[in-house]
Amino acid sequence: MPDTQMLGVLGGMGPLASAQFMLRLTLLTEAARDQDHIPALLWSDPRVPDRTAARISGGADPLPALLRGIRGLEAAGAGAIAIPCNTAHGWFAEMQAATALPILHIVDAAEAELLRVGVNPGPIGLMGTAGTLAMRLYQERLEPRGWTCLVPTEDEMRRLVSPGIERVKANEVAAAYAPLAEAARALAARGARAVVLGCTEIPLGIAAGPALPFPVCDTIDGLARAAIRWAGR
Repeated sequence: MPDTQMLGVLGGMGPLASAQFMLRLTLLTEAARDQDHIPALLWSDPRVPDRTAARISGGADPLPALLRGIRGLEAAGAGAIAIPCNTAHGWFAEMQAATALPILHIVDAAEAELLRVGVNPGPIGLMGTAGTLAMRLYQERLEPRGWTCLVPTEDEMRRLVSPGIERVKANEVAAAYAPLAEAARALAARGARAVVLGCTEIPLGIAAGPALPFPVCDTIDGLARAAIRWAGR
């Protein structure tokens, strides 16, 4: 029987981003003692096939592994599921159809985070994996609500964003800052009033260097705050 206060975290995509989600979930929760924190179960399975490869180059389907994780979280008693991987949300409908548990949507969490920091609907930058951008996960969910998503050029993806994400996944976090920051600055120069870090590796790279001179939306923090709201904290 599910524990309505137990958060299930479907992670491992990548492992460092999932660990950072657990850290931020803990640090963002108002708590004075252990018992004030949110009970959580982390299913961190880095064997899930690459989501971007599945969508744009015929790679292995990640859905069976995603559903295996959901079943594991259900069996362990989770009452809701958070997925700290943006690209995995390309299979959101299939995952939600496979479980009665609510799955917190990371794009909705990102929108709430933008509004929290005072960025209203309008032009925003969007950085993410090639898979997330190809699936238009943010555009299809946010544009009907008044947001306009500016995305990196193909050249910026090839030179900056994809290599930055790969460096974080390889635990070379400090080396990810320069290319990711350059891509974010380019979006701001084209009119973005804030930049959504729409891959959960990107906030780790951006945090490894000086703060950028415009608002950024950390989707790890956004999802952690959505989980805290779900838990009523």
